[in-house]
Amino acid sequence: MLFKWLDAREATAAGAALADDFYLQSASGLPRARKRAESGPREQDLQKFLQKFLHRVDHAVRPLKLNVFKRAKLANSFKWRLLEKGVERELVDDLTQALVLRLTGGVAPAPLAPTGKTGKLGARETQALHAQAVEHLNRGAYAEALACYEELLRFDPRDAYALNGAGSALARLLRYPEAEQHLRRAIGIRESLPAAHFNLASVLQATGRYLESEQPLRRALKLKPDYLDARVSLGGTLLLTDRLSEARDSYQKVLRAAPRNPLALVGVAQIDLLEGRFADAEAQFRAALEITPDAPHAVAALARLRRMTSADSSWVKRAEALAGSGVEPLDEATLRFAIGKYYDDVADYPRAFRAFQRANELQKLSSTPYRREVHAQFVDDLMRVYTRETLAGVRDAGSGSERPVFVVGMPRSGTTLVEQILASHPAAAGAGELEFWTSIVHRREAAVRQGLPEVSTRQRLAQDYLQVLEAHSRDALRVADKAPINSDYLGLLHCVFPRARMILLRRDPIDTCLSCYFQQFSPVMNYAMDLTALAGFYREHHRLMAHWRAVLPQETLLEVPYAELVKDQEAWTRRILEFVGLPWDARCLEFHTTARAVTSASSWQVRQRIFTSSLERWRNYEKFITPLLGLRDLA
Repeated sequence: MLFKWLDAREATAAGAALADDFYLQSASGLPRARKRAESGPREQDLQKFLQKFLHRVDHAVRPLKLNVFKRAKLANSFKWRLLEKGVERELVDDLTQALVLRLTGGVAPAPLAPTGKTGKLGARETQALHAQAVEHLNRGAYAEALACYEELLRFDPRDAYALNGAGSALARLLRYPEAEQHLRRAIGIRESLPAAHFNLASVLQATGRYLESEQPLRRALKLKPDYLDARVSLGGTLLLTDRLSEARDSYQKVLRAAPRNPLALVGVAQIDLLEGRFADAEAQFRAALEITPDAPHAVAALARLRRMTSADSSWVKRAEALAGSGVEPLDEATLRFAIGKYYDDVADYPRAFRAFQRANELQKLSSTPYRREVHAQFVDDLMRVYTRETLAGVRDAGSGSERPVFVVGMPRSGTTLVEQILASHPAAAGAGELEFWTSIVHRREAAVRQGLPEVSTRQRLAQDYLQVLEAHSRDALRVADKAPINSDYLGLLHCVFPRARMILLRRDPIDTCLSCYFQQFSPVMNYAMDLTALAGFYREHHRLMAHWRAVLPQETLLEVPYAELVKDQEAWTRRILEFVGLPWDARCLEFHTTARAVTSASSWQVRQRIFTSSLERWRNYEKFITPLLGLRDLA
């Protein structure tokens, strides 16, 4: 009976069908999203539109007599389908709330009061409304929970618990800016509320701000040392910032207190995967699945452990059933990326592309759209500031250290492979994708875009960065930082370390962009979720790299064509080592046997012998990737 009560497939399908019907009926012109102060004929049109929509709900949905769990799934399915179709978020939010209230027989609450209380709720009423909101949250009815919290805040805008709950619900609805605002208000009113710190960290993680998420998580744990969810989340932050030893320690603390915690088991498994212990990782993922059989991240992770074959057909059936069961959008995205990898591995390219396309459409819901004009202005500013003339005079003003090696290029262009080759040399180490320079540029972007940093600033940056490298290796003569984003900052890096070597990877532009599209990146990398955006981003990247090649000293920058590297591994390995000032060592040819953590998306590939099957991979998908085909002139 419980399974039947929880079987939400009919409700999920009904929500999607309702959204499709709404979109079709309104194809002649969707009304613009309602503004709070809007009135007059436009508001009247919207009211008529809403009445027609509610009539459709009464006719097609209410007769289903759904329980509370299924109503929540229907509302979520309706919302995501409309967002995927490009309907404005504010209108979708209004429609979803109206749908929820109609299905529950409720009445739409009045707008939030801007200041003060508009009335009083008794203690029992307040407690009951909080309890109802928590119940909605626990069963995934986030729109219903939000309606409850908004009603509470209408009467008491300083209710920290309601602000925290509303922030949590907004985050689950992927309305991250509003969620962050509510949670920071909650913390400002009641700083000792550990759940608000935890929820704020979750929002920061979801928007790719991993470093920022550490402080609220540590604050939550200080307030509540046995807060296992916060400790698991801290493990995730540490993992995502390449602090694997600390991350493992955090997960192990959870497992000592709760040995069957599936999230901690998945965390440990992810570390095992990144460190190349694939058998251990699989055992941990399967242990998590024995506890929670439908854990999306554990199911999806099994596809990352090796190349899939047709013998894994039972896995893909399981993953597809789970992806279609009404899981949350970002969990579905994770599954769809894994499903796409399966079909790519078995050469079923149409199914693979459909899976990746669906994954990226879902992933877009958690990120802001890529704006090429903003990116182009950033590139213009860098090209204006960092010219051949300005860079010619920095050699005596920067650090004399030759220890840093910057391995740069587009994501998925071969940077991990080159870092692994270097890290296989006994006199070198790999530091992964350090966020040092990204953090500096974000904090001082205006200054970076206006002129070269002062000499004192360069010296301080050099000292701080060398300390970061020291933490990764005390003895290595060369330490490789392979953050692809550093390719934007080569002028700044040369000002600080004029004797450092830079290795720029260049791969076929269509292969590069397609590989990005097939990878689940952080929401910060919003350009990777759309083929047109990818093509635009690549053109700006290509324009800036041409500038760096023209203005940097010849001995500073080595361009490595990925296709030539994989075809003639030894010749290019010798050239790379000579460029960075290291003697030949044959161990660099056996890079796949080097035992070290690899925290990029290529953690499995770099532990295989070099292969050429990735060259011109895009031809398998040529009929699906029209926006990328124009990049052939840049190859």
